[in-house]
Amino acid sequence: MKVLVTCPPMLGMIDNFRPLFKKHGVDVTAPKVVQILAIEELVELLPRHDGWIIGDDPATFEVFAAGKAGRLKAAVKWGIGVDNVDFAACKALGIPITNTPNMFGAEVADIAMGYVIALARETFQIDDGIRQGLWPKPRGVSLSGKTVALIGFGDIGRNTAKRLLAADMKVIAYDPAAPNTPEIAGVQRAEWPKRIDEADFMVVTCSLNSSSHHMVNADVFHQAKAGVRVVNVGRGPVIDEKALEAALQSGKVYSSALDVCEVEPLPMDSYLRTHPRCIFGSHNASNTSDAVTRTSEIAIAKLMGFLDAA
Repeated sequence: MKVLVTCPPMLGMIDNFRPLFKKHGVDVTAPKVVQILAIEELVELLPRHDGWIIGDDPATFEVFAAGKAGRLKAAVKWGIGVDNVDFAACKALGIPITNTPNMFGAEVADIAMGYVIALARETFQIDDGIRQGLWPKPRGVSLSGKTVALIGFGDIGRNTAKRLLAADMKVIAYDPAAPNTPEIAGVQRAEWPKRIDEADFMVVTCSLNSSSHHMVNADVFHQAKAGVRVVNVGRGPVIDEKALEAALQSGKVYSSALDVCEVEPLPMDSYLRTHPRCIFGSHNASNTSDAVTRTSEIAIAKLMGFLDAA
């Protein structure tokens, strides 16, 4: 059997997993992937494979249909986000598929907290200044007593809340998709976007779906407190980037940290690249050797379960 892997974190450690694939009698195809493969590349590659471990690629009906017309029997979405995967297409085509939920809560929350600290104390400006031969001393803000609008209260959001509370911050959590999750002492719940004007920080940790697309938009920024700091470790399109650009230009948003963007990699002509108080990640918040190993082993086990049953 042959399996196609297109998830960059897993590909970065692919040699660690070859013995596990070999144990199952599987040959692995590991193409070079920066963030995603294009539909045209997937349509060419997938029909030659029995299984697919999916990254953030466009896993569309067209792609799955091409795979089904060839050898494709099953797929697993590596990680928790599934907004790029057409599950209805898999059902219609008879392709078993699943994902690997609840894998990265702690890892992504660590990055979220790191961004909150970076924006609060402007450590990125200090680093940049020193590299230029300067000795800058920006006046930051303390975390204690500040209020965070935490947008998303699933696994990542709940882990982030614990870190924010440990810094003596006030947390208002929003998550219409998870209204019945167990409470965390000290976390207040609210209906989006009520009380957004209280927030010193907005931290996005939610998944992307039809209701969360552009939920942080011009109207939300209009309601927000002047000088709010914005962090996104969820999905890029949860924030309307044009609205964020305008809010940064006007000063309504003081600074932002984006681990994810609407278009990835971030286009070279994006205004956000030019803003001195906008910092970036590379959709990499989950990428630790521990988390990649844990998630990849589970993804392989789930895929082999499907293929053995095929």
